[in-house]
Amino acid sequence: MSKIAIITDSNSGVTQAQAKELGLFVVPMPFMINEEDYYEDINLTQEQFYDKLAGDANVSTSQPSPDSLMTLWDKVLQDYDQIIYIPMSSGLSGSCQSATMIANEEYEGKVFVIDNQRISVTQRQSALDAKAMADAGLPAETIVEKLMANKFESSIYIMLDTLYYLKKGGRITPAAAALGTLLRLKPVLQIQGEKLDAFAKARTSSQGKSIMINAIKADIENRFGGMDAKDFYIASAYTKDLEAANEWKKEVEAAFPGFDIHMDPLSLSVACHIGPGALAVTVTRKLHF
Repeated sequence: MSKIAIITDSNSGVTQAQAKELGLFVVPMPFMINEEDYYEDINLTQEQFYDKLAGDANVSTSQPSPDSLMTLWDKVLQDYDQIIYIPMSSGLSGSCQSATMIANEEYEGKVFVIDNQRISVTQRQSALDAKAMADAGLPAETIVEKLMANKFESSIYIMLDTLYYLKKGGRITPAAAALGTLLRLKPVLQIQGEKLDAFAKARTSSQGKSIMINAIKADIENRFGGMDAKDFYIASAYTKDLEAANEWKKEVEAAFPGFDIHMDPLSLSVACHIGPGALAVTVTRKLHF
């Protein structure tokens, strides 16, 4: 039986310390901030990131270099026979395509890159599912097949606190941002499959939360056909404001009794585009094997 390592990246929300506890490996995502290189959870904490963002620093995301990936893969393959690598969704970054190309050219049969359209807590769950399957003795090809078969069985809804960062990143016009700010709109975004898309506009935070909870319920009922805690994972996420996030988690728990709600900060790669104060909720169909 092959010894299989599971690697994800820091967009999963899994920290370096947590990875050791969970038996995973995590690639730190790189950032360029005011022309300096930073790596998430290595020399850039969540707190430092938001301090720099609030100071109007020039923040841009990047992807792991081929050399950094190959160095980690080579090190891990000294102790393991094969690697399952689960990076962030290819719809949100080019890092998945780059990793796939390297794996196909240099590590055929050794490294399997999973493009299952996940980010944040849903990406974390994929890494945990892969680890459970590897521990159960499933071969790498079967793990890949099961993860890919489940790739579209997930949704994320995110309510923004501000339109400033979408405007700054050029994702909406300054006029639209000004109007949204004037009207105090709380946009709700959706990640379902490959892209981050607009979903709804709320007048208040309370309305935005209701929109997200109802959207999750509708997905479970209409897309997945049921509301049984044994069949789904529901999780919450946030950017920066832990106090508001804890209150949001309580609301999600009340809306979905019987579910064990996991909560993590949203990936910094997403946070740099949406800013602090965002709240999110996700649903993922459980992968049974």
